[in-house]
Amino acid sequence: MFYIIGLGLGDYKDVTVKGLEIVKQCDKVYLEAYTSVLTCGVDALEKFYGREITVADRDLVEQGADDILEGSKDHDVALLVVGDPFGATTHTDLVLRAKEKRITVQVVHNASILNAVGCCGLQLYSFGETISIPYWTETWQPDSFFPKIINNYRNNLHTLCLLDIKVKEPTLESLTKKKKEYMPPKFMSVRESSQQLIQIIEKLKESEKTLDVTEDSLCVGLARVGSESQQIAACSLRQMAELDLGGPLHSLIIPGPSLHPLETEYLKQFKI
Repeated sequence: MFYIIGLGLGDYKDVTVKGLEIVKQCDKVYLEAYTSVLTCGVDALEKFYGREITVADRDLVEQGADDILEGSKDHDVALLVVGDPFGATTHTDLVLRAKEKRITVQVVHNASILNAVGCCGLQLYSFGETISIPYWTETWQPDSFFPKIINNYRNNLHTLCLLDIKVKEPTLESLTKKKKEYMPPKFMSVRESSQQLIQIIEKLKESEKTLDVTEDSLCVGLARVGSESQQIAACSLRQMAELDLGGPLHSLIIPGPSLHPLETEYLKQFKI
């Protein structure tokens, strides 16, 4: 059996009872560690589960997936995923590969940022398309996600912005070498994402007379959702570009223009 088990958003204790029982019986346990991260380390997981855990980086999950799945033909193998198993397309691909190999798959669901985002008081059924904001470089500054924010806004829908993380990313220089060298891990903050959004807005101002979303638009920043140190802040995009919500992981929301009275009332407690 091949198991994909959601770990939830906080620490090692957020695994479900069902997921924990499966982990304890598996012959091999992997932790997918590049689409998201837990607030605790691998050592804490191993101590709580009483099992040795192999950290699976991007290369192992994407290039060594067949090796992981082959082990599932004769043994029970678990892949632990932060949040919910279907929060990333990588895990959907693994399920399809397993079915092609006639390997039985069982998924154990858990909370993810896609539903836990309701902790800020914005109602889940009023969210539109979720977008991702990537880190910019000097030569690559994509803004194709911004029209999706505008489309949600015009339909009075909130936009959840998932912010980029870089874990064990090879340096550009090392891609041509036999031995890969990796950049230090980094996690985009609400401050950094807001600064990039403002740059996009300033660029659009040169060609458009009016914009739906501006530096003065309301936004909501979330940090470490599901943990004891969770923080939420509601303010203008301009203010968010100067705000420090501490360590990762962060998410940003651009609410629709007209909030339900309950949403407005709930957000008051987080206003800057």
